[in-house]
Amino acid sequence: MTRYVLVRLVNGLFVLWAALTVSFLVLHLVPGDPVSVMLRGAGGEGSAVDPAAADELRAELGLDQPVHQQYLEFVWNALRLDFGTSFQSGEEVTGVLSRALPATLELAVTSLLLVLLVGVTTAVGASLLPTARLRSAVLSATVVGNALPSFWTGIILLQVFSFGLGWFPAYGNGEFAQLVLPAIALALPSIGLLTQVLGRSLRTALAEPYVRTARAKGASRLRAVTAHALRNAAIPAMTLFGLMIGGIVAGAIITESVFSRQGLGRLTAEAISAHDFPVIRALVFLAGALYVAVNLAVDLIYPKVDPRIVLRSTGA
Repeated sequence: MTRYVLVRLVNGLFVLWAALTVSFLVLHLVPGDPVSVMLRGAGGEGSAVDPAAADELRAELGLDQPVHQQYLEFVWNALRLDFGTSFQSGEEVTGVLSRALPATLELAVTSLLLVLLVGVTTAVGASLLPTARLRSAVLSATVVGNALPSFWTGIILLQVFSFGLGWFPAYGNGEFAQLVLPAIALALPSIGLLTQVLGRSLRTALAEPYVRTARAKGASRLRAVTAHALRNAAIPAMTLFGLMIGGIVAGAIITESVFSRQGLGRLTAEAISAHDFPVIRALVFLAGALYVAVNLAVDLIYPKVDPRIVLRSTGA
């Protein structure tokens, strides 16, 4: 078990280092000069950039250093959770992130709870239907949710439930009512995907000999699904759920823009348009750390669901 955990930890650290390195290289390869953007922003749109002022600001931000030196300094500071100051606002990046993080966390957690609740309930409910045709029809219907882009769903929800019926506020964050529509818009594609994977895994597990034996001994279909098949069928769904975290964070960028929520999504969009490298790097680090932590948690849960996973991974 110790070796199993250590291997996952090393893999997670490698993923985090790779995310930091790729983000650093990509930001240096994209066209555009953050110093010019900052000086034009201070002097007004279309104003000329003073070369002397640009050189002075570039030296102040450390952008005049060789790329490899910037990279080593960036990695060392990231290890200490020091991402410097925002090019755009001049504030500490950690302070900027700490203000935007709660709104995104509440949106992501609510969306993930919706995905779990609706996805698992629909998949288990479909498995209890009396005919294979009905079960296939329910699972096929969930593909619709997976095919709908979250921004389009968000606009439709706004038109119907905010501007039409007036049940929920259209914009802002801070109240539960302002969280409902963006959480649904963000969760719908993942609900369809999770239902599909769990539903088909349940169908495979229900055909296994141990489940047929339980049914032959008098177990009802409900007991066969919940007490015998669900545990083994949950493993692919757990893997998918861990991967969904990245999708939820990426989807929040668009969803928060549609609903005018002040979270990490809008912060990311603003940082990219302003070439705010420190904020973008910190966001990439945060997303990578979250991805690694969630997948590590999923890896640690695997042996509790199926102990053979540890035995296979350690070669026992």
